[in-house]
Amino acid sequence: MLIDDFLPVYHFREVHDIAIDASTANVFRAIKEVDFADSFIVRWLMRLRGMTGTDVRLSSFEKFSFAKLGEVPERELVLGLVGRFWTLFGGLRKIDGESFQVFNEAGYAKAAWNFSLSEAGSGTVLGTETRIQCTDHDSRRSFGFYWTFIQPFSGLIRMEMLKMIKCRAESLMPGYNVREMKRVNEGMI
Repeated sequence: MLIDDFLPVYHFREVHDIAIDASTANVFRAIKEVDFADSFIVRWLMRLRGMTGTDVRLSSFEKFSFAKLGEVPERELVLGLVGRFWTLFGGLRKIDGESFQVFNEAGYAKAAWNFSLSEAGSGTVLGTETRIQCTDHDSRRSFGFYWTFIQPFSGLIRMEMLKMIKCRAESLMPGYNVREMKRVNEGMI
């Protein structure tokens, strides 16, 4: 996987997936189109972290200091972030794909987050993996303490995002019920 090129060694990890009744092309398109701010859960949890809860599409993640590290169309998209996530303001650093790979300044953590797609029968399995590598023992200890509390919310955001992508991708298929998508986005399903 492409994420292995950017963060093959890590200290913390989180993985989720969902089956989607849509082609990989429609799922990949949905990943890029969905505004995650349409979810009350995502919007609320992002605001708790001091992030804006509006226009939360992958194309706007740069305003949150994420960088697109790499992409294989219809297969995988990888985002990256470097910071001191356990601090009040996060100590985020501006990076790109190349600087992400070589970054090793003590006191920081590197996070790589992907969306990966694989064909499954007539549909697609969409997965997301988050990997965190800490640059030294102290940052690993600080992040570990932080992760104990934040990981359930991180997982909740990822699962909500997968559901939203599923709804959008399936809505691109003929015969999809738009009301069903609205119910999912409102957290009724």
